[in-house]
Amino acid sequence: MTNFVEVRRDGHVLEVKLNNPKVNAIDHEMSRQLGAAFAELRDDPELRVGILTAEGDRIFSAGWDLKALDAGETKLDNWWEDGDYGDGGFAGLTENWTLNKPVIAALNGLVIGGGFELAMGCDLLIAADHVEFGLPEMPLGMVPDAGALQRLPRRIPHNIAMEMFLLGRRMDAEEAARYGLVNKIVPKEELMNAAREWAGQLAQAAPLAMQTVKEVLRSIECVPLETAFARMRTGDLPTYRAMLKSEDAEEGVRAFVEKRDPVFKGR
Repeated sequence: MTNFVEVRRDGHVLEVKLNNPKVNAIDHEMSRQLGAAFAELRDDPELRVGILTAEGDRIFSAGWDLKALDAGETKLDNWWEDGDYGDGGFAGLTENWTLNKPVIAALNGLVIGGGFELAMGCDLLIAADHVEFGLPEMPLGMVPDAGALQRLPRRIPHNIAMEMFLLGRRMDAEEAARYGLVNKIVPKEELMNAAREWAGQLAQAAPLAMQTVKEVLRSIECVPLETAFARMRTGDLPTYRAMLKSEDAEEGVRAFVEKRDPVFKGR
């Protein structure tokens, strides 16, 4: 079996790198490998944050493997039921409803189609200054239904999202940053240093508190404000409940009073 995904551990950080030349197209096997990598991040208590990037500086990912579709190895009709895409749905993140640890996308090149959808499954996006985003599905007679239709109009103005859907126009990194689609733009030579710096900061945070943010936001997204409060008070939010009673919360307050850096243990 070919390894299309490289995984590297650095203390509390898990780095996941796409490496399927030439365009990092994602088929069933690569999707399963990504799912396994993010399952490792989720399940290992020593890991606190992930970084997702790709080899080289030309392309992050072109998304779904269209050659496999053309050859009949995958199908379009009810594609989500065709074969095993692995833990977390397509590319391991687009439908990952159990990963509460943050993932930083370090976008090193073109972010296209399903690669764009994978990037939007991350929590923080850092883009090299030459990066462009695009959704080329419409001219192919398809739609980007592995996350772009669901997420993009919630991230940028509706009409701009419609331009990308219907006209297939690309968006450069500066425009993406203006809309808040990406958090930061850096020269390509500084991309991984920037991602690792943020990951290092997150790795020092209280793990349960950090994971609570994702758990709660996922639970209250798109509900009225009053309902959001009610879900936090009474909903099934095990990480939030554990955080409220955690040793880390006590340690954080104690460290503040004692004017020292806290030592968080994730419990």
